Amino acid sequence: MSRHASLLPISYARTIEDWLAEDIPSFDYGGYVVGDDVKVATLYCKSPGVLAGKPFFNEVFRQTGCTFEEGVEILPNEGKVVVAEVTGPGRRILMGERVALNILARCSGIASRARRLRTLADQNNFNGVVAGTRKTTPGFRLVEKYGMQVGGADTHRMDLSSMVMLKDNHIWATGSITRAVAEARAVAGFSIKIEVECQSETDAMEAIDAGADIVMLDNFKPEQLAVAAQSIKAKCQSFQKQVLIEASGGITEDTAAQYMGPGVDIISFGSMTQGVPHVDFSLKIAH
Repeated sequence: MSRHASLLPISYARTIEDWLAEDIPSFDYGGYVVGDDVKVATLYCKSPGVLAGKPFFNEVFRQTGCTFEEGVEILPNEGKVVVAEVTGPGRRILMGERVALNILARCSGIASRARRLRTLADQNNFNGVVAGTRKTTPGFRLVEKYGMQVGGADTHRMDLSSMVMLKDNHIWATGSITRAVAEARAVAGFSIKIEVECQSETDAMEAIDAGADIVMLDNFKPEQLAVAAQSIKAKCQSFQKQVLIEASGGITEDTAAQYMGPGVDIISFGSMTQGVPHVDFSLKIAH
């Protein structure tokens, strides 16, 4: 199993238990028809991509009382391939089928996009971080962030408690970037980083002067970003200040290369989880 599985908290087993309970809140009528005779089901992948989500898939079938044999790590570019086999009572295989396939399809889709974006960065000699965002599905964040990891991307902050990110609404509600950073630092302490969303180079310099660790240049056009990022880094160097610059806002797989320039440390993609195509899997009982 991938080393990424060791990142997962023990609570993910309870989450899967909840998902199975959601799918079978009372009687399992189809399971009654199938019965408890032992069957073997084959997991097929029918579209290209990166396989991700195996710990979740395996836990589904562990909880339904089945055993499984794992297959490939990277899915080929064409044809239908065997990924795994699941053995157990027929009704218990089908009890976990849809939950397991939904997890695998979405997690693999996110991992596939993450891998393509990281590959694109490498091809453009971009040594910075390719990251996702917190634009995840409620209740499904752990699976989606896991997919980013498997695909080679950074997860960005996991939640509101992981890092302070002061966006436009925080600043408008507080009155200024300087005040927002000061109030955040007073409660976050030294161990939590503060990032500020900036609409201009002036905003970025105010945030840096106030003590921000990261400035996000939000919705900048590629040419604006290149100028601003290098200017900010030059000013910080003259002031002997260290800061990370993140580019974000509407950046897609098609436009990403235009943002991969000097001075940019991080590029984050909401599109890593939003609107991502799933990888197509099916689980078929031998007959």
